Amino acid sequence: MGSNSQELLGIEPLELQFPFETHKQISCSMLLTNRTDHHIAFKVKTTSPKKYCVRPNSGVVPPRSTSDVIVTMQTQREAPPDLQCKDKFLVQSVIVEEGTSARDVTGEMFTKESGNVVDEVKLRVVYVPPPKPPSPVREGSEEGSSPRASFSEGSNLNYQEAIRESDEPASFFAVKSDKDQEDLSSEVSSL
Repeated sequence: MGSNSQELLGIEPLELQFPFETHKQISCSMLLTNRTDHHIAFKVKTTSPKKYCVRPNSGVVPPRSTSDVIVTMQTQREAPPDLQCKDKFLVQSVIVEEGTSARDVTGEMFTKESGNVVDEVKLRVVYVPPPKPPSPVREGSEEGSSPRASFSEGSNLNYQEAIRESDEPASFFAVKSDKDQEDLSSEVSSL
């Protein structure tokens, strides 16, 4: 799964996998790669904005650089049937002027009315069973046990900005210091 040369940003992975566990926040990382000589602004949207926190949910990737985005799924009380998930993410990107900062990125930049050429990449969410502890008893194969989410291209989905406001404690959304950011990054990379 690579990116083709027409895309403004390369996005890895194109399928966000969450090892699903109830009553636990689960994060995964997305890497945005700018292989162009332009500054690229991005915005991340989702069909389920109350379910996910995305940090950062918008920003600017300098030429020939990368940016890490952390997607955190809120704690879920129960598992969906067969671990099927219909949630989707949309990463929009546009070329911006040099000197544009993350604070300058607005939703209007990603509309057709802006006159900008907007690149859009859809990502699907897949829940995977959490790893099971090793069993001392050898078990038979569990054929057919891997869940597959259906993904229909071209469906008209209602993407909303992937950020939550006010109905959760601020500490969940705000990283208080560089040390907290490093702890979060190392925790996510250990997953």
